Amino acid sequence: MIVLVVENEIPAADKIVRLLKKIDKTITILGVIETVEEAINQLQEKPQPDLILMDIQLDDGLCFEIFETINVEIPVIFTTAYDEYTLKAFKVNSVDYLLKPIDEKSLKTAIEKFKKVYGDKDPFKRDFRQLLYEFRNQYKSRFLVRIGDKYRSFPAGEISHFHIIERNVFLNDHQDKDYGIDYSLEQLQSMLDPRKFFRINRDCIVNIDSISLMYSYSSSRLQLTLKNREKGDLFVVSRDKVADFKRWIDK
Repeated sequence: MIVLVVENEIPAADKIVRLLKKIDKTITILGVIETVEEAINQLQEKPQPDLILMDIQLDDGLCFEIFETINVEIPVIFTTAYDEYTLKAFKVNSVDYLLKPIDEKSLKTAIEKFKKVYGDKDPFKRDFRQLLYEFRNQYKSRFLVRIGDKYRSFPAGEISHFHIIERNVFLNDHQDKDYGIDYSLEQLQSMLDPRKFFRINRDCIVNIDSISLMYSYSSSRLQLTLKNREKGDLFVVSRDKVADFKRWIDK
């Protein structure tokens, strides 16, 4: 069983990890994260946890912002020092609601409840479901962007291109607005669906749906025009990528 711990208090997180390993030695801790932003990013990646232990009050807000931003279908055991959020917790994927300080008995009961409700005794069904999930979620479908003290989630289909400005990477949407992100272009290449996105040069990855026209640019390169944007050197396909680009665009 893979468990993700979302907890901003280090002593509490350490205690939860220690109790989990004591209760069930087969548990693998996917990670310990402290903020809403980190949780949203983690829950869009793979592998996915089977269960989340989640504090309600995190460093950058209440955990319910996670569920309002992305679709989370993973069961959650909430941990908190307050009981005022009980009803709201059970409106999402709550298995149990534990008040701090967490003790071994209450956590063990919650884990047993999770196994009873969500456990699958058929290993073939469990493995097939995991394979199907991984196939469907092989590529990143959304990107969380921080804008001041707020967050916005961009579906991959609403992104025109990614590009570098002075060593910083930006997401550009269909309104031609740039938003800074914390990924390199190399990381993005492995995250994005290669049927939809192509790295045309060292500074730019484009969405196939954003390309409106292509021109010859010298004898061995191509110039792209993206929808509602001016031509520029940013959208020139590198000489060494032209052949692969033509194959990609012609699929």
